[in-house]
Amino acid sequence: MVDNIKRSLLVALWFVFLTFPLMVVKVNTLKSIVEWRWMNMLWVAIGAFALSLVWRWAMARRQLKSKKAEQGEDESVKAGFATRLMEDPKLYKPALIVIALATIVFPLVVDIYQTNIMVLALIFVVLGLGLNVTVGLAGLLDLGYVAFFAVGAYTYGVLNSFYGLGFWTCLPIGGLMGALFGIALGFPILRLRGDYLAIVTLGFGSIAKIVIENWEEVFNGAKGIAGIPRPGFFGAEMNITSATTYTYYLMILMVVFAIFITNRLKDSRIGRAWMALREDEIACVAMGVDMAKTKLGAYAFGAFWAGLAGVIFAARNTYINPNSFTFMESALVLSIVVMGGMGSIIGVIIAALVLILMPEYLRAFSEYRMLMFGAVMVLMMIFRPEGLIANVRRKYTGRKVTTEDANA
Repeated sequence: MVDNIKRSLLVALWFVFLTFPLMVVKVNTLKSIVEWRWMNMLWVAIGAFALSLVWRWAMARRQLKSKKAEQGEDESVKAGFATRLMEDPKLYKPALIVIALATIVFPLVVDIYQTNIMVLALIFVVLGLGLNVTVGLAGLLDLGYVAFFAVGAYTYGVLNSFYGLGFWTCLPIGGLMGALFGIALGFPILRLRGDYLAIVTLGFGSIAKIVIENWEEVFNGAKGIAGIPRPGFFGAEMNITSATTYTYYLMILMVVFAIFITNRLKDSRIGRAWMALREDEIACVAMGVDMAKTKLGAYAFGAFWAGLAGVIFAARNTYINPNSFTFMESALVLSIVVMGGMGSIIGVIIAALVLILMPEYLRAFSEYRMLMFGAVMVLMMIFRPEGLIANVRRKYTGRKVTTEDANA
């Protein structure tokens, strides 16, 4: 313990030295003076010392758990609370009831700003569930997923601007257009894997953004498309508050629908093929699985949900432009999948809510939000590399044959 304290003190001094020009010295150009913020240096020292102690304690605990797991002494390492919560009906049924009630009353007890932010978080939940199929289940790295998101949004914007089509007409069209572009992306890269696959998908996302910016006759270029109608309800007139609440409940239904469909597909024949493809592509093909159809199905299904989410995103904002669909959005959705747990539906939902809501509720620390975001991701990759909720493999065990069964 004494050794850890000494090392933490050295770390604190080193951090004070590194951050001294940024945190302590401030040049006031209006008054032409230098301001010395000594309290910042104190807080940096205390924070670095405390974080270093916590880090060393966590690393020591992790090593102890690894040793116990290797010796077979700690069976609870893999069967954590999250696993028991999802497997025990006495736990997950009351939890589902509480979550459902909280979800229903949420827009009734908060203001419109909170509801609007939650709608954005739910949109990224749908995006995460879609990419979870492509990356988490099929193991196909996609760094250009935002392109399908843009396809759905611009499908609604263009069809409404040129042909006057409404939200409910454009919603399925946006999903189908996303799936179509997913198949178009999947065909040229059927034989690619690893880094090459990531580079091609990254290029596809960049191409989509460049086309949107330069094809002004259709997409209105960098100016974007404004005046996109919000979702309607049988022609009823709604103000901003009512429309936001209506969009919130619409997104809840879409999330539930996405969870149901994804969960059913996960346990189906195509879902088993996706997971086999993720584990070993060569063995998967050798067992008779059609690689082309399996990969194209994964890309199409993931892009379909991105297209649907893009239509709702355009309706929520009533304005879209190319800057809404950058590589950072693709990286954020991929971070949601990795942080939540590859192939884990519940984990992806939790990660999406955390990563989208955390920056909004930390606006008081606006200067350090990205620093905190990066720190969370680093800690997750070190202490929970399998994600918040790991996708536990199912085990099939046969019944032991007794003496009576053998005699019979």
